[in-house]
Amino acid sequence: IPESITAREIEQEENGISMTWANDGHKSFYSWGWLQARNENPQFPNVPSLWDSTIAQEPPTIDYASVMRSDDGVKHWTSLIRKWGFCFVDGCPVSGEATQELIERIAFIRHTHYGGFWQFTADLAKNDSAYTQLALGAHTDTTYFSDPAGLQTFHLLSHTDGDGGSSLLVDGFKAAETLRRESPEAYETLCRVKIRGHATGNEKVKFMTDLAYPVLATAEARPGEARLRQVRWNNDDRAALVARDSGEIARFYVAAKKWVEILRRPESEYWEQLKPGRPLIFDNWRVLHGRSAFS
Repeated sequence: IPESITAREIEQEENGISMTWANDGHKSFYSWGWLQARNENPQFPNVPSLWDSTIAQEPPTIDYASVMRSDDGVKHWTSLIRKWGFCFVDGCPVSGEATQELIERIAFIRHTHYGGFWQFTADLAKNDSAYTQLALGAHTDTTYFSDPAGLQTFHLLSHTDGDGGSSLLVDGFKAAETLRRESPEAYETLCRVKIRGHATGNEKVKFMTDLAYPVLATAEARPGEARLRQVRWNNDDRAALVARDSGEIARFYVAAKKWVEILRRPESEYWEQLKPGRPLIFDNWRVLHGRSAFS
């Protein structure tokens, strides 16, 4: 391919642009969708909508039948998840089988040491706080994996002989933006200082990340513009800090304290009682989750 390659002909068509190259007559076609996805013009933003506790008034929701009926329904569903970081599905049959079929409308189910798709209750079948009746603060899951779980689904199938257990959601991207605005130094620290996650609760089982990773992971969206792409935060699964100097460790703890304070603000917390027939799917790279204690 010559360095001075040019197009001999360019034609605008209904579905895109076709080009004939001058050097060898090769023809290429670029759809409008492909071009738009690679356009850095702010006219085509791909920025999630941030939210706080007021989202309880109208949380993103889609009907189960529309998701199962057509790919357009799946497209709308995944668009809501991309925009808000989570979505409820109304009208799902109350069974594990139906829930699994729903999940697989998006993609295959990733297997971990917990299994692929599984049902559980508070029986400590695994030495994990999720298998207890304890309250859990806002966190992301599998921070001890080098590649943490992406989308996760919760479906309460039954809770008839007790109370409590409300689910907590916090928009990690919104919390990070608040941190950046109120304490730029703390934000920079959580973007820069890398920590390991680990899990050692079960006998003869130990997980630890291959490398250390920051709490707030960013990527360059455009030249000179870093955009937050992932939140990794679970204080219960955080390994001991290994830092270059004691000052860095001190700065991390100051930043982490401010971060947790923001996560725990009432305006950051969206509480919802899950119920049978209404699964919740959320982006574990963005939305932190937790729960209240239950009986």
